[in-house]
Amino acid sequence: MLMRTDPFRELDRLTQQVLGTNARPAVMAMDAWRSGEEFHVEFDLPGVDPTSIELDVERNVLTVRAQRPVAETTAEVVAAERPRGVFSRQLILGDNLDTDRIGAAYRNGVLALKIPVAERAKPRRIQVETADEQPALQS
Repeated sequence: MLMRTDPFRELDRLTQQVLGTNARPAVMAMDAWRSGEEFHVEFDLPGVDPTSIELDVERNVLTVRAQRPVAETTAEVVAAERPRGVFSRQLILGDNLDTDRIGAAYRNGVLALKIPVAERAKPRRIQVETADEQPALQS
C-alpha cells in the first residue's frame, strides 16, 4: 500500500505537540533548584484560578494540574495568543525527597513548591568502633 505524506500536515502536528493548542496547552514553564536541605520548584501560571490547581503525589511522581478558563465574550476577538484550558505536568521525584512534607504556595501567578530532603538521604557520620571500645567477652 502506498501512503502519501503531506509535509504541512506533519509540520502542523509537530507544532501542536511542541506548542500545544487552545484545547490542550503545552506551556507550563518551570524552574527547579536545591537550596540546603530543600528542593524548590516554581511554575509560571499567570491568570490561573488558585482553586483550579491540583497537586497529586503517587509513589514518587508529582502531578501538577491547573486551568485557565476560556474567555467567554460576545465581542470580536482580534488576537488570542494566551493559552487557555487545562495545563498538566509530571515530575519524577527521587527517593531522596520527602513527598509527605511537600509545601505549596501560589502568589503573583507563580506556584512555588518546597520539597524537603528525606532524613534517610541526609549525610550522617557513622561511629567506627575500635578494639579498645568493644566490651570484653566473658567466659
